[in-house]
Amino acid sequence: MSVIKRPATLEAFRDLVTQALFEVEELRLSIEYDEEFMEEALGFVEPLEKALRELQDDLNSGNYQFGGEALSYMPMIERQPNVLLPFKTLLRQINDTHIKGLQKDEED
Repeated sequence: MSVIKRPATLEAFRDLVTQALFEVEELRLSIEYDEEFMEEALGFVEPLEKALRELQDDLNSGNYQFGGEALSYMPMIERQPNVLLPFKTLLRQINDTHIKGLQKDEED
């Protein structure tokens, strides 16, 4: 399994969360366009968006702290095939950063 590179700054981490929220919106539009094919995504798109919005709110308010447990969406997204969730790597990168903190220069 490849190593996930974490962002080095809080701003870059915020940008990842914003990007993930954009991807969730795109997923929501895909569901509306082809609900039959994307039906499985209906079960996880709302909780995923809620978890990301809470993370974004914490980051923007200054209440966010790195470390701790995996983000609440992880068990849910790991069960999804990549065809339904093509930005799964981005969500893993956000989770990895949440747990381990920002990338330090001396890390590979």
